[in-house]
Amino acid sequence: MQFPETELILTPENRVYHINLKAEDIADDVIVVGDQHRVAQISAHFSKIEFKTEHREFVTHTGIYKGKRITVLSTGIGPDNIDIVLNELDAAVNINLQTRTLNPSHRSLNIIRLGTSGALQADIPVNGLVVSSHGLGLDGLLNFYQNWQSINEDDISNTFIKHTNWLPNLPYPYCVKASPQLLTKFKPGNFVGITATAPGFYGPQGREIRLKAAMQNLNESLTSFKLNEQRITNFEMETSALYGLGKLLGHNCLTVCVIIANRVRKEFTSDYKKSVEVLIENCLHTLSN
Repeated sequence: MQFPETELILTPENRVYHINLKAEDIADDVIVVGDQHRVAQISAHFSKIEFKTEHREFVTHTGIYKGKRITVLSTGIGPDNIDIVLNELDAAVNINLQTRTLNPSHRSLNIIRLGTSGALQADIPVNGLVVSSHGLGLDGLLNFYQNWQSINEDDISNTFIKHTNWLPNLPYPYCVKASPQLLTKFKPGNFVGITATAPGFYGPQGREIRLKAAMQNLNESLTSFKLNEQRITNFEMETSALYGLGKLLGHNCLTVCVIIANRVRKEFTSDYKKSVEVLIENCLHTLSN
């Protein structure tokens, strides 16, 4: 099968269009971040940077940290951007861009998202790190792909629908597990739980300025949810899409977030930059050991 130009868009240099990458630019270990300025903050720790590119909000640095080759890529905000990045990363490493045909062997990436997040449990302190055991998607993205049901955690999704009195006009809240290997590697010493992914920052996360949220008690319902000792620990905007697309495409995915706000206690970090630096140093140390 040859992928047509309308489906797989390439640059004149034969790189995948939005992220401007091809296979040799990408390490097996990929750190993704929302903020494009955070890419340089991470690569400043590298002993060597061998490749840089940027297009729109997608900035990439590939280099060496303690002997390990790592790619850092900014995704921008939201599950729609994750849709672009995951599909294009997979295309870059698993499709021959010259012939537009699938490679005979599959290359699997380790994709670790480093993000900022709001805690939904009172006992998770500001500046603490949360590792996402599951991504609970309130965004609806995965529902646009075939076979999503085969990777969905139905018990969590269905219990969540009942617990929250989920509105029928909203997307089905899909739920996907993290990579077991990466979860085992990153969870020691950190909080672990289900991460809820919203398709927006305001109404979809229960915030109100001039517009009222359709689900008035959404955050309270998220905080009180529990199933077999599993609870929803935090809110952000990318994890469910990362986990869902990653699993369908055969990649290992994990999210680690630093808590910059506790939505229950109404507390916010006093030093945002320091919090993010702690997250970066923790991740690089764990990834290199």
